[in-house]
Amino acid sequence: MVRPPAWLRPWRLLPAYAINGMTVALGIGLIQLAVSLAAGPHAAQLVVSGAVCASLADTPNRVTSTWQRVSAAALLSFAAALAVDLLRPYPVALGLVVAPITFVAMMTMAWGARSGAVSFAPILSLIFSMAVPPSDHALQTASWNACGSIAYLAWAVLTSAVCQRRYRSLILVETLRGAAELFRSRAGVLELGTGPSVPLRAWIKGESTLADRVQAARDLLFVAKESPRWHRDAAILLRIVDMRDVLLASRLDAELLGVDATGRAILDRVAHALRRIGAQLDRAAEEIRDGTVPAETSLPRVDVAAWSAGVPIAKGDARARLLPALQTRLRQLAEDLQGIHRLLRGGQDALPLSRDQMLRFVTAQGWPLRALRPHWRLDSLVLRHAIRMALALSAAYYLALVLPWGSHPYWLVLSVAVVLRGTLGDTLARRNARVLGTVLGCLVVVALARWGSSVSLSAVFLGALGVAHAFVLQRYWLTATAASVMALLQSHLVNPGSGFAVAERVADTLLGALLAWSFSYVLPSWERRGIREAIDRVIRNLRDYGSHVLRVDAEEPVEQRLARREAYDALSGLAVALRRSRVEPKGVRLPVKEIAKLLDHGERLMAHLSMVRVMLAQLSDQGQAPNAAAALADAAAALSAWLDLQGPEGPAAEPSDLDGLELIPVQLPAGDVIPWLSRRLLLLVHEARQIRAAARAAQAG
Repeated sequence: MVRPPAWLRPWRLLPAYAINGMTVALGIGLIQLAVSLAAGPHAAQLVVSGAVCASLADTPNRVTSTWQRVSAAALLSFAAALAVDLLRPYPVALGLVVAPITFVAMMTMAWGARSGAVSFAPILSLIFSMAVPPSDHALQTASWNACGSIAYLAWAVLTSAVCQRRYRSLILVETLRGAAELFRSRAGVLELGTGPSVPLRAWIKGESTLADRVQAARDLLFVAKESPRWHRDAAILLRIVDMRDVLLASRLDAELLGVDATGRAILDRVAHALRRIGAQLDRAAEEIRDGTVPAETSLPRVDVAAWSAGVPIAKGDARARLLPALQTRLRQLAEDLQGIHRLLRGGQDALPLSRDQMLRFVTAQGWPLRALRPHWRLDSLVLRHAIRMALALSAAYYLALVLPWGSHPYWLVLSVAVVLRGTLGDTLARRNARVLGTVLGCLVVVALARWGSSVSLSAVFLGALGVAHAFVLQRYWLTATAASVMALLQSHLVNPGSGFAVAERVADTLLGALLAWSFSYVLPSWERRGIREAIDRVIRNLRDYGSHVLRVDAEEPVEQRLARREAYDALSGLAVALRRSRVEPKGVRLPVKEIAKLLDHGERLMAHLSMVRVMLAQLSDQGQAPNAAAALADAAAALSAWLDLQGPEGPAAEPSDLDGLELIPVQLPAGDVIPWLSRRLLLLVHEARQIRAAARAAQAG
């Protein structure tokens, strides 16, 4: 069957989160329709509440993850609905269960980011259940909640299985785009210059974004059944990871080029080459997204050989000795780029890892109770946030009972629940987006109240549900707008006599935002509290990765790759903490200068280790690897000593002027790699020394 051209398939442009939002809305709509026909519109609305709560955990993921997360969300939401049903006749006593339900919900964050959506399901169920007017049937809400949750669980597993192939393609597309953006970001830094005043914020953010996408791609791609398509996608992802590693090395030696005309000319050419590579990565992403096989047989080229031709460099200028090293890095990037396009044209790559080895990179699943053990301490950020959220939601509930407009006390609870986050920075961002979204949502409902029918209101509710679900991690103001529409319509559809309480909705949102901001200072989770542990993790993982690289004897590549991932993740986590700390009170902010220095030298050390890996591979091919054994052992010992914050200092790298051009070997690296390796080892030991100093200053700051 001939596939129609791309322009006749506009749905190919839909990202994974949009497809997910559409399937969620469709599933809940079908559940609502079926129950409405069988048991009436009121029962249908109650079923929808349970389905919506369960749907929070339905994100683009593999089938087993969808089953585990949606079933956990369904179970917790049923428990919350049951508690509300039992205490509905006693409003004051009902407030007493808000705190324990919230506490249990927030403690699920002990299982990491994968439990984020699950943790909110019981809170939303609590709020939805409060919205239901009293009934003659004591357990009516909980019963229909369970029915809706079970029905949606079946739908989620089915749609996840159907969409798996597309989800895998789209996560690979997003990873390629993230890599392309990182290449452009690196090019921008090189074009601006290499002085200390150059902002690296965009580069650090791009690193974090790409790291998240790479891990999401691992989780989806590596677990798939082996096939030619799996082999192709896994090979492309592994090449992206290697390209990121080499790209990190593009910053090395750049400061030695200077800022004169010659230095700028070289840097501009490197930046131009990086931008071309980024453009070709975008092209590969489009080919995967559209499912098109290029008609041409030639592979995209980055002409590395011609890159240094015509560089205005004087005879005898020591910087000329750097050009072969820069050229080698660009050549390796170009080869990986061509490898990606060759794979898209039906080529084959010998995978460096087996499928079983790849599975070690996949995020752990399940809910082991041992994950809770480290968080039963008051210094745990998870426990502190659980207590803070429980107090905040209880206070919001009781305050709502005494407000003069308190006909919907659960709205104030909802406003606090969605705004109050684990950190002040996230809370402030949510606060602003929530207020804007509520105002916009109320305007939409005002228009609907004038012209909408009951059928159209139900359709709008489902559309708003899909939008709110799809954009929660993309554009939260849009999610807040859709959620505001949902809340007003849900209240009206469950209890039509209540009308559209737009003014109350706005007032509750403003008051809830204020309450959430105020409770951010109760048992605050300042980034400073976790900084010592975060720095220790960076130091430990850098030392571990260095010990895997600085050795001649071959080992399983999976161990080295795992160590590299852990080091990248630790640096990324520290960078995110620094970014979040910028909005905290001045007296508790992280020491920006010291941590920025630690991140800078940490990334430089990773780059040096990347180049050492390349050189060792070259020596191994030439049969000269044993000649470097002694130098590697000395460097490994020095690195380990400098990256042990509790131990004595390691040996200083000599000579002291490590940033000078005089250390650049005269021999070309193609002829003799050993001098270039020796220089690189001196530099990485120097970076370890700088990391130790920055880490100690940051922990003392």
